[in-house]
Amino acid sequence: MLRTFFNRLDRTIGFVEEWSLLLTVSVALLSAFANVFLRKFTSINLYWSDEVVRKVIFFSTYIGCCAAIRNRALIRIDALPQLFPVLRKPLNFFSHCAVLLFAGLMVYLGSSMTYGVFHDQYARTATLQIPEWIFYAVLPLMGLMMFLRTLMVMVDDWRGYGAEQEG
Repeated sequence: MLRTFFNRLDRTIGFVEEWSLLLTVSVALLSAFANVFLRKFTSINLYWSDEVVRKVIFFSTYIGCCAAIRNRALIRIDALPQLFPVLRKPLNFFSHCAVLLFAGLMVYLGSSMTYGVFHDQYARTATLQIPEWIFYAVLPLMGLMMFLRTLMVMVDDWRGYGAEQEG
């Protein structure tokens, strides 16, 4: 039953990750390409293109962290378990706990930052005038997604499902 719930949650979070990354990176790529093309062959400059690319890099960095957890590609202690295989499980547990702590801090601090920026009427992006709180809201969302993903990976490790993915 827990496995079925985790599979559904994994598919839902994966859908959000993949499609949001695909859409945002596509928009950034198209706007950057259009800006370069227009600057090269005409006198038109898309003044907002650089801002779009910066915001997409911000977004993709944080949402990409969640995908890294799913793929077991997050940075962690790797040399010691190769030298001393007996340390693999304790160090994986330590790594997961550190990620849970980080994710919890991102939810807490990201929420308070989003709340503060939400109430600042002048906090808008420079060229497009988009409210900045929208971008700050990525932080608690990413923290929550990282927290859930890490719990799923911990349960998989505990039950032995993740052993074949470890390599």
